[in-house]
Amino acid sequence: MTGMFRDRSSAEKAYQSLHSRGYGKDDVNLLMSDETRKTHFGDETAHTDLGDKAMEGAGVGSAIGGTAGAVIGAIAAIGTSVALPGLGLIIAGPLAAALAGAGAGGLTGGLVGALVGSGIPEEHAAEYESGIKNGGIVMGVKPRNEEDAKYFEDEFRRNNGDKIYKY
Repeated sequence: MTGMFRDRSSAEKAYQSLHSRGYGKDDVNLLMSDETRKTHFGDETAHTDLGDKAMEGAGVGSAIGGTAGAVIGAIAAIGTSVALPGLGLIIAGPLAAALAGAGAGGLTGGLVGALVGSGIPEEHAAEYESGIKNGGIVMGVKPRNEEDAKYFEDEFRRNNGDKIYKY
């Protein structure tokens, strides 16, 4: 399940809804532009769990080259978060590890290729790419059951989530 949020407050509330059901930082994918990360989750902003997750990949971009080996090595070194300076993106969560496990082939196709490679339909990936370029924050989670999926869908909507899709 994925959704896009336009501001930190909406994303924080949605993240808290995930946390309230027992989902942790390692269960949640977070994608945003580096510029959005700096604006909403930079040094001058309030400290929160979501902010910590957004900052996990900060400062490691220079260690990440374009080769699959370099990307896999960097993700192994920093956990499940990665900054992709060539694309100006921060990807945190299982998606980052999955991209590395897939040989990072999706990275050469940009964000749409990376998202499609992770199982998101191309038309949704294109919407998310456009949203991220315009300051959006994309959050995704794999619900453990239908009850959680319904709860998250409702909470994402309640918290101004847009382009909410279940996969």
